[in-house]
Amino acid sequence: MKIKLAGDFTELLNGITELKKNLSFEISESADIELVCKRIQGDHDISVLFENGKGEIAYRHTNQFFRAFSLLIEKIQKGETEFSIKEKEQFKTVGPMFDFSRNAVMNQDSFYEMIRMLAMMGLNSAMLYMEDTYEVKGEPYFGYMRGRYSQEELKRLDDYAYQFGIELIPCIQTLAHLEEFLKWEGVLHYKDTRGALLLESEKTYELLENMIQSVSSPFRSKRIHIGMDEAEELGRGIFLNKHGHKPRFELMAKHLDRVLQITDGLGLEAVMWSDMFLKLASDTGDSYSKKTKIPDYIIEQTPDQVQLMYWQYNSTDVDHYRQIIEQHKAFNKKPAFAGGIWIWNTFATNYQLSLQASNAALQACKEKEIDDVFVTLWGDDGIENNPYAALLGLQFYAEHAYAKELDEDKLYERVAFCTGIQAEQYLLLNELDTPPGVDEGNLEQTNPSKFLLWQDVLLGVFDKHIEGLDVDTYYESLTTKFQNSRVEAAQLDYIFEVPEKLSRVLALKAGIGVKLKSAYDKKDQTELSKIANEIIPEISTRVKELRNAHRNQWLKMNKPFGWEVIDIRYGGLLNRLDTVTMRVNDYLNGQIEMIEELEQERLYYSPGIENATSLGWCSYYYRMASPNVFFHVLPIY
Repeated sequence: MKIKLAGDFTELLNGITELKKNLSFEISESADIELVCKRIQGDHDISVLFENGKGEIAYRHTNQFFRAFSLLIEKIQKGETEFSIKEKEQFKTVGPMFDFSRNAVMNQDSFYEMIRMLAMMGLNSAMLYMEDTYEVKGEPYFGYMRGRYSQEELKRLDDYAYQFGIELIPCIQTLAHLEEFLKWEGVLHYKDTRGALLLESEKTYELLENMIQSVSSPFRSKRIHIGMDEAEELGRGIFLNKHGHKPRFELMAKHLDRVLQITDGLGLEAVMWSDMFLKLASDTGDSYSKKTKIPDYIIEQTPDQVQLMYWQYNSTDVDHYRQIIEQHKAFNKKPAFAGGIWIWNTFATNYQLSLQASNAALQACKEKEIDDVFVTLWGDDGIENNPYAALLGLQFYAEHAYAKELDEDKLYERVAFCTGIQAEQYLLLNELDTPPGVDEGNLEQTNPSKFLLWQDVLLGVFDKHIEGLDVDTYYESLTTKFQNSRVEAAQLDYIFEVPEKLSRVLALKAGIGVKLKSAYDKKDQTELSKIANEIIPEISTRVKELRNAHRNQWLKMNKPFGWEVIDIRYGGLLNRLDTVTMRVNDYLNGQIEMIEELEQERLYYSPGIENATSLGWCSYYYRMASPNVFFHVLPIY
């Protein structure tokens, strides 16, 4: 497809040229299609017209043009010769938040690829969540060996996004969630608890000014997210020993004032998570209870110049969102909202919960006229998943952002065009966490794809959860589904290699601990020998294939730092599988009288799970792998 550009296209040309990496077209003076680009003033409408081989795109903001351009190309490629499209933006700001703090720091090429897809979707912002993964001059331990971005790297990312009209916004932490920095002995003078900074210390505020100056300078945006969520340890460590007890709200209010003095001095607009204010206002300590009434003193001591961001990822009740948004409005400033696509703490992407929760949230945001909406892609516990697995969710937010009511057919068409992957393929990822034992339509958090992989075969921490369930056949069938759904020519087909290989591992491993315990209890030596000398070696072979696929995917998407954490997990799994074979053969050969691990009664990891609609949830690898001590947990300070 050859296109001749006319009108207001000069500032768009670099972005259009970059999109040739994703879309099939050429820019030429001798073209069959003439496209007039027309920047307009006024409302937030997008207009796309096409007839008689001539097209016109009317837009106000740069990001709108690129959405409109992709809509034009999509329609023409479908063979449509005449069409008219009009859309109206529902939010002023909409885009993802990428978690670059939980070990996966996206590399430049992968980030550029993501930005091009966000541009086609029409999203206009992205937050970069960086606890310590950015360069701070004079602080060598800040992000040390964590793949931190240099200021030059961040500047390049910002430049690339800017040509598509996408605002990159740094999102940092200025109070808690700084464990990976504060663990170093060389920075103990900044430390209150494991993750919280020492307040009422001038050294702390010198550090914070350096951090904020360093992270904001590479970006065009004047917005900065200063974090401050989940700071329950505030003032309870070294601060308590030095200064005695002080109310947490008093500490937080004074600290926020000092941080805002820094952001004001740099001409920045601060955003912060709202959960601590609402938690301190709640009688039950619940961050977002519909029953919470915010006391006047909290409202009065919350500075006007900071925007609060309400985050919620798991409620599917639209009325809940309406009420919590109303609570935020008591602060006399319109809040921002952050939903989530559940890619964290699992190999799967929980679209079942994510899309229903997001749909309710976005409906409420439109009703309450919220301007700024983000979708978080957290990476808790050394992310085994990846942001590309959430692209259907990002498209979901984009389609909501350009229509009062979501059109599901259009969503499916758009995600296939913008990403090259069918919606049904993304939804298949959800099935990694829906084996037998998980009710159809389950909306609870559950992550068997993770705990059934990492749990120890001899110890079987989660075996009780799957007793009597044919999980092996389920994952064997899912392997075939992944194999049959893949399209080798698709640019993102590689993101399904890990799910396919994982399903193949779980087809043997998911239920092997239950079978091993049963054979041992029955003293079935034939079955024990088969498990130890045939099935376990085959599982090991499949795990090695999974590890190789996972390593290839990680290094294609991310900087190498952080992969060692997942690599160590695979190494531990393979070594423990080897130990299973040794222990069983020692028993069969009479070298040991019993296998003590298999003498133990199996208990539920989560009591009461037998009556639940899912197989349960576990947030941490080390809890899945062993009930024993993985590392010594120090006092909070």
